[in-house]
Amino acid sequence: MEFTQRNDPHQLFEEWLEEARASEINDPNAVALATTDNSGMPDVRMVLLKGHDERGFVFYTNFESTKGQQLLATGKAAMGFHWKSLRRQVRLRGAIEKVTDEEADAYFSSRHPQSRRGAWASQQSRPLASRDALVEQLRAFEETYADDDAIPRPPHWSGFRIMPQSIEFWQDGEFRLHDRIVFERDGEGWTKTRLNP
Repeated sequence: MEFTQRNDPHQLFEEWLEEARASEINDPNAVALATTDNSGMPDVRMVLLKGHDERGFVFYTNFESTKGQQLLATGKAAMGFHWKSLRRQVRLRGAIEKVTDEEADAYFSSRHPQSRRGAWASQQSRPLASRDALVEQLRAFEETYADDDAIPRPPHWSGFRIMPQSIEFWQDGEFRLHDRIVFERDGEGWTKTRLNP
């Protein structure tokens, strides 16, 4: 079925992500995350999508980082996926919510032990004197949390879920006659509109 005939954006996204997993060399779940500061100035950076379902799109971060602070202050965000090998894009935007402690604990415990220690060692987005200083901070937490199975999740480290109000799918077309459809939240369902390229 041609993608513009689909009526469920979450099912369509999963199909496209599965195809990207087979075609992208690195990180098919990489996504540009856009936030704004208190003055309305935008920020964008790449993060990794760690889950998605009908509730929304999940990623994890340090809440004391720049993005964490902006997300907590505004309660809104946008994402843009670009799968170059497939010549496709997906973009979405909406309100955000924190994931549950249970969700955050489960994902945190799945990470490599050094990544878990790194979440303690890095004061994300704040000035750092040198790479050596970061390595020293990590070494201190290697001593504090020597047992790989007993590294707790930092209280300032968790996840956000973007609950999209709109999700747009873009497929490259010949002579820039691209195919675009946008799904917009309508109560418990979605309305779908085809857009000009």
